[in-house]
Amino acid sequence: MTAVVASLAGTVFKVLVKPGDSVEAGQEVVVMESMKMEIPIEAESAGIVHEIAVNEGDFVNEGDPLVILA
Repeated sequence: MTAVVASLAGTVFKVLVKPGDSVEAGQEVVVMESMKMEIPIEAESAGIVHEIAVNEGDFVNEGDPLVILA
């Protein structure tokens, strides 16, 4: 399993995928908000969404897992 991790500390603004979704490398899976800017977080590899590790509104630190791909 592969984790899509937060590239910076911030708030999860929107989760764009759900468990069972197929994602491609480079596809946006989460939008984070930091310093009043929206930052898209992309999957680094293709896979199937196994688990969403965060909820919209959660605060996360750099390196925290956001989405788990199988």
